Amino acid sequence: MAPLPAPAAAPRWPWPPALRASVGLHMAAGAALFVPGVEAWALGSVVLNHLGLTAAGLWPRSSVLGANVTRLPAASAARGAVAITIDDGPDPAVTPAVLDLLDTLGARATFFCIAQRAARHPALVREIVARGHDVQNHSDGHRHDFSLSGPRKLEREIAAAQARLADITGRRPHAFRAPAGLRNPLLDPVLHRLGLHLVSWTRRGFDTRDADPARVLARLERGLAGGDILLLHDGHARRTVAGRPVLLDVLPPLLARVRAAGLHTATLQAALPTRHPTP
Repeated sequence: MAPLPAPAAAPRWPWPPALRASVGLHMAAGAALFVPGVEAWALGSVVLNHLGLTAAGLWPRSSVLGANVTRLPAASAARGAVAITIDDGPDPAVTPAVLDLLDTLGARATFFCIAQRAARHPALVREIVARGHDVQNHSDGHRHDFSLSGPRKLEREIAAAQARLADITGRRPHAFRAPAGLRNPLLDPVLHRLGLHLVSWTRRGFDTRDADPARVLARLERGLAGGDILLLHDGHARRTVAGRPVLLDVLPPLLARVRAAGLHTATLQAALPTRHPTP
């Protein structure tokens, strides 16, 4: 496979307003420490600021810490596109059945793959692409401490996944989903340099926790509309009482609901432009 061209240099990172305000607050608090009588107020404001930033990182759909795609762009939404996103695979016991079911239902999906898993099952990942679906970056190892990482560790983790997935599929991902959706203020500059969108979701089914397909389906179809990004899992999938991965029982009625609403499925590759225009 021929090497992929290097990504174009990123434009300057646009500071989110909340982070600009945070830096200004820290500078003002530092100066206030030298003013008698206001030290406690200065330290208290910094503590509250950090608590707010932490809360934003624990809210997967928040855009306080930087750009976060929770819905498809307006043009894709107007065309009636819906993105079915499937996380934490590939799983050799589940993903092939998901691919067969998507073929039967005539649907396209985006698979946010854990790159180390992808490296263990490269043929399966290439099959995802060959069947018309999309592979995107869900980190290299899906570390539980991902959101506690510094900028260098974040960049190593995400860039390693980019390299693995591009080598396997011949396509460089342009979207990233953080493990469990958790992050910190240092993530967006890294994604900006790597040309990656942070993509979360409009709604998720909680199918790694809930073994009842009816409840999972109800969460996903509530208010279904063009532009929705829906989250399911092939990796770490809960099993129904019959022993089937939940998403296999959810996908048929969900996609029937999509069609009944006059909508269609689209991959993120097709529905979401790259973060930075290439020269």
